[in-house]
Amino acid sequence: MKNILVPTDFSDQAEKALKVAAQLAKRFDGDIYLLHMLELPLQLIDPVGGSSQNLPEAIFFMKLAHQRFNKIMKEPYLKGIKVHETVEFHRAFDGIMEIGKEKKCDLIVMGSHGTSGFQEMFIGSNTEKVVRHSEIPVLVIKNEIPEFEIDNFVFATDANESHKKVLRKAINFADTLGAKLHLLFINTPNDFVTSKEAHKRIEEFIGDLGSKVHEVHIFNDISVEQGIINFGNKINAGLIGIATHGRKGIAHFFNGSISEDLVNHSNRPVVTFKI
Repeated sequence: MKNILVPTDFSDQAEKALKVAAQLAKRFDGDIYLLHMLELPLQLIDPVGGSSQNLPEAIFFMKLAHQRFNKIMKEPYLKGIKVHETVEFHRAFDGIMEIGKEKKCDLIVMGSHGTSGFQEMFIGSNTEKVVRHSEIPVLVIKNEIPEFEIDNFVFATDANESHKKVLRKAINFADTLGAKLHLLFINTPNDFVTSKEAHKRIEEFIGDLGSKVHEVHIFNDISVEQGIINFGNKINAGLIGIATHGRKGIAHFFNGSISEDLVNHSNRPVVTFKI
C-alpha cells in the first residue's frame, strides 16, 4: 500500500477515514493523496460559457480548500507521512477515478455516515459510484478506529467460479494486513442449499488456493446481509470484504444489492473488490 487515495470533504466521516489511511501509510511506508473535489457551477470554471467576473469566486473556493488542508496537515496523526494535497475542479466521481489511476493508488479509503443511510460525502451519489465502479479496492470507514489492526478478515462469497479473481484479491489483502482470512458462505431460506452441496461449491471455488484460506464457514440466516453482519459479530471480525459488479449496481454477489445495505448497517469496516 504505497499510494493511498483519501477523498475528503473535510467532514468528521472523512477525517475518520484519513486517520485509518494514516495508520496504513505509517505501517507500509506509503504516501497519502488527500483529494478534495471542488464541484463548482460550470459558469465558474468554463472559460467559454463563464465570465471573468466569476473568477474571484472560484479562487475563493480554492483558497478555502487550501486553508482546510493546512489545518489538517497540523494534525499529530499525520506527522511523518508524506501527504500530497490535491484540489481538482471535477465532478467528484470522475476526479476520484482519474486521480486514483494517475497516481497508481493501491487503495481508496472513504468515510461513510453509516446507519443513517449510505449518505455520500459528495453531492449526488459519488461515494456509491466509487464503491461500485472502482478497479482499486475501496475501504469504507464509518467509526473512529484508534488502532487499525485486523486479526480476522471475513470475505463473503457465493462461491461462483467466475468470481475467483476476487478471492485472489481478498487473499492478497489479508496477507498484506497479516490477517486471518475467513471465507464465508451464507445460506438463506430463499436460496437454500444443503451443507454437503455448499461445501462442494466452496471446495471447487477455492481450488488450489486452499492453503491461503484459514477457515471456511457456512452460516445460516434470514438474509445474506444479516448473515454477514451476525457472523462478523460472532467472531469479532476487524474487517468485512465483499465483491462489487460495477455497472450492474452495488453488488449483491448473488442477486440484489446487499453491499449498499452492508456498508450502511455494519459497524465494521468494509472493503470492496470489483469483479
